[in-house]
Amino acid sequence: MYSPVISIITIVFNGEKYLEQTIRSVLDQNYPHIQYIIIDGGSTDESVNIIKKYEKHIHYWVSEKDKGISDAFNKGIARATGDVIGIINADDWFEPRAFERVAAQMDDADICFGDIQLWKNERKELIQKGNLQLLSREMTIHHATVFVKREIYETYGGFDPQYRCAMDYDLLLRFKVKNCRFSYAPYILSNMRWGGFSDKFWKLGCRETLEIKNRYLPENKFRNHLYYLKHLTAIRVAKTLFRLRLEFVTRIYRKLFSPIKKVYND
Repeated sequence: MYSPVISIITIVFNGEKYLEQTIRSVLDQNYPHIQYIIIDGGSTDESVNIIKKYEKHIHYWVSEKDKGISDAFNKGIARATGDVIGIINADDWFEPRAFERVAAQMDDADICFGDIQLWKNERKELIQKGNLQLLSREMTIHHATVFVKREIYETYGGFDPQYRCAMDYDLLLRFKVKNCRFSYAPYILSNMRWGGFSDKFWKLGCRETLEIKNRYLPENKFRNHLYYLKHLTAIRVAKTLFRLRLEFVTRIYRKLFSPIKKVYND
């Protein structure tokens, strides 16, 4: 069986609260070939001390100012020497056996992705299924479940620093239009807490997503704009329902009608 060296990149800035959980989720994997890289953006909390606690298991780490999320990702990719590269941010964490399951998918694929468990207030809320077919509409593959062969980054490039929220969507849609081979692993590969940068700046994320679709799918500009308006409206409605304590309406819609499969932990 194909057993690639998997390089994992964690970027962090003042992430002391959850960083150790992220690190442990990498180091506790039952997989023999791991290279671990941590890019710290010059943290002023205890993040660097947490990294130092595990530095004998970390192949490379640095703490210095960067130019944003994309720049930090690209720094990690430049240091990666493994066959396959995965990225996990400092408030997310991998499921046990994630690397073993990814490795089993990578023999005939350029990119592997799976499902993600989303958490709210430290409780499981829902599982979002990865979906390649709907990627031309919106971000339907979560980057914390994505593993990419290093040669694909070398051929098609890394993260575009012009995007502050949707840099992962730009990357994956670029790989898709370049006809890279995607493989879906039907497992929960990683976990994510709500409330990250893209959740806080969701309007910017929507605008960037539209720009990216027009960049790679210019023949669909009218349809892209209609979907952008639909997406904005859907998010606003969901946020209004949440404020009115009518979140159950959103849950019913997602269960019965949403094309992106989301399984709630009822």
